[in-house]
Order: sequence, then C-alpha cells, then structure tokens
Amino acid sequence: MLTGKQKRYLRSQAHHLSPIFQVGKGGVNDNMIKQIGEALEVRELIKVSILQNCEEDRGEVAEALAEGAEAELVQVIGNTIVLYKESSENKQIVLP
Repeated sequence: MLTGKQKRYLRSQAHHLSPIFQVGKGGVNDNMIKQIGEALEVRELIKVSILQNCEEDRGEVAEALAEGAEAELVQVIGNTIVLYKESSENKQIVLP
C-alpha cells in the first residue's frame, strides 16, 4: 500500500510519460493484463489510456488492471490510469 507522499512522488514521475496501452471496446482481458504485468516489470511505472468506445466504467477498468497485474493504482485522471509495481529484477524508482 502506497502512502500519500509516495503517490504524489509517483504522479510527478508519471507526468511526462505517454500511455503505452489502450483499453477499448473489448475492455480488460487476460492477455492485456499479462502484457501490462510484463511492462510493469520492465518500467515499474506506466500509463494506460481508456478510449471513448470503452463500455466499462473507468474506475472498474482501473481496479481490474491493478488487481490483475498485482500493481498499485496511483491515479485515475480523465481517461488515463497510472499504475506502479516495484520490479523484482530491474528496480529504478526509489520511493520516498
């Protein structure tokens, strides 16, 4: 579980990132969760964009992705989700 200070730090680190995944009409599926988990292992911090044609609620999408990838939900702002997961082999981000 992240503290408020850690989330604030991660939001500042994620500000300049571009979304590398998009959730569309199909919603969240197992393959997407697997790929996001692998991306988190390499990058630790990623953004996911929710497209206009996504039929699910953005809060539900964020929770499903965080739970499936065993990651921390840092922020949901607009149609963008920020996820963090500490890497076991490729640790780059040091939390305050």
